Amino acid sequence: MLRLFQKYRLVLKFIFIFLGSYFLFSSLYNAFLILYDTVSPIPDPLTQLVARQSGALMQGLGYENVEVVMHYTGLSMKLMVDGYFLAGIVEGCNSASIIILFASFVLAFFGKPVSTLLFLFAGSVVIYSINILRIVILSVSIYEYPQYSGFMHSIFFPLAIYGTVFILWLIWVRIYSRWKRS
Repeated sequence: MLRLFQKYRLVLKFIFIFLGSYFLFSSLYNAFLILYDTVSPIPDPLTQLVARQSGALMQGLGYENVEVVMHYTGLSMKLMVDGYFLAGIVEGCNSASIIILFASFVLAFFGKPVSTLLFLFAGSVVIYSINILRIVILSVSIYEYPQYSGFMHSIFFPLAIYGTVFILWLIWVRIYSRWKRS
């Protein structure tokens, strides 16, 4: 048994660190959401920020009369152009859970402390930014080409956000593997 453990020590270490950090970060985030929901039955601040930044970017792209308002149920933010409802931005759209997934993987391959923390920060910013772009492109496509909204929301945009995470993971593994060879 000990021999088997030694053989798969690195794999087991990766799994335990990945699952442990994912569980810890997800639990902390969910505790924040539960605590925030008991204080105020409105979308959490990160979801509100993502919705407002998406609206601001759409305005920057030349769309006039962009409105970002809280949905009457209080569970989401509505992104509208000229009174036309384009997107309901809910907690799952704020990229927090994807950043947690990304960070857990990077921590499971923890390298030099400063470089690891810088990569975590930079990767989180990239994921957050891609997510804002994803919401804006989805909203624009619904506004301009509503016939493609199902494809864009169901296939293209999950592929874009998870593809970004996968590419960042590949970059991190290449960086990490160079450190281990040195």
